[in-house]
Amino acid sequence: MIEDPRTAEPPAPLPGTEELFTLDREAAHLNHGSYGTVPVPVQRVQERLRAEQERDPDGFFADLPGRVGAARARLAAELGPGPDRLALVANVTEAVAIALDSVPLAPGDRILVTDHGYGAVTQAVRRRAAEAGAEVRTVRLPLETPDEDAVREAVLAGCDGRTVLAVLDQLSSPTARRIAGPALLAALRGHGVTTVVDGAHAPGMLAAPVEPDADFWFGNLHKWAFAPRATGVLAVRPEWTDKVRPLALSWEHHRGFPANVEWRGTYDYTPWLAAPAGFELLHGLGADRVRRHNARLAAHGQAVLARRLGLEPLPATPGVAMRALRLPAGHGEDDGTAVALMAELWRRHGVRTVVRPWPGGGVLRVSAQLYNRAHEYERLAAGLAESLAGR
Repeated sequence: MIEDPRTAEPPAPLPGTEELFTLDREAAHLNHGSYGTVPVPVQRVQERLRAEQERDPDGFFADLPGRVGAARARLAAELGPGPDRLALVANVTEAVAIALDSVPLAPGDRILVTDHGYGAVTQAVRRRAAEAGAEVRTVRLPLETPDEDAVREAVLAGCDGRTVLAVLDQLSSPTARRIAGPALLAALRGHGVTTVVDGAHAPGMLAAPVEPDADFWFGNLHKWAFAPRATGVLAVRPEWTDKVRPLALSWEHHRGFPANVEWRGTYDYTPWLAAPAGFELLHGLGADRVRRHNARLAAHGQAVLARRLGLEPLPATPGVAMRALRLPAGHGEDDGTAVALMAELWRRHGVRTVVRPWPGGGVLRVSAQLYNRAHEYERLAAGLAESLAGR
């Protein structure tokens, strides 16, 4: 059952979670979806790893390939695909570059994206298309598109006989809704379209984050899986693993995927080695309980803003710990005004949130994590009311 977006009630805070984070308590951090925050127990694991590294760098780096492989195996058990199909990367920006560089393209081929895609990913697509002489087709998904079925119909309508690749969000960054669901990916596979899925927000938020029909899927672990930055994962279907082209050659290149993607010399690997501790914490707290709490709190935040300010709540995907609302026309319609509004909310009201530019009125996205409280969304509403009124 989906709650009415204007009446959702907040959940009770989960006991014992307030001390897990070192965020400034004078501020309201309602933008967990961008950078996350590393819980104290995971910070301590990484601190011990860094201290170990500095006691004996030679020994630490000599053992790293095996230790990274062991961490990858533990993460693969959490995410779904086998460890031979999963590579650790810094983040989804790196992962999309690897995926795009591994898919052959020819002049005249078409790559499909949507206007809900993450900006850096779409930029990478446009650069790869320009290099190959391919075209990019953008499917426009109106913000009020009601559900996943309507999204699927719109995306499939944008495909034609020249479409060879689709780069789609699993959960979109600006609008916090599902785009690349199982039915859409299966249909694209049936049309012979290679799929690259940006699952930046899925690990930790969704119980089964990796979409098995995606040829390439990638996600960040520093957002909802409590891992240190920068930790991401790239999952590749078996028929593509031998075709993966790493961004740089390394001493592990001869071993093939995933080692050829992971090794990058004197990189800081401690976030990757500490990442399994994030999942351990999540399970210790009760992963399903955390997901339910966060989704309910995000729905409440959306309800507060809709009720207090009359903002339009955008269609939401059940179980997602982010919600979006449409700002009035004239506010946040371009990068400059969106950035200025975020800066003003922080400077004057001590609230961190995100505004994505959108023609006709920007999109305000709020997140919910265990450290958030219901009154923080009221604080955002009061500050935003002043900003929208020009006071």
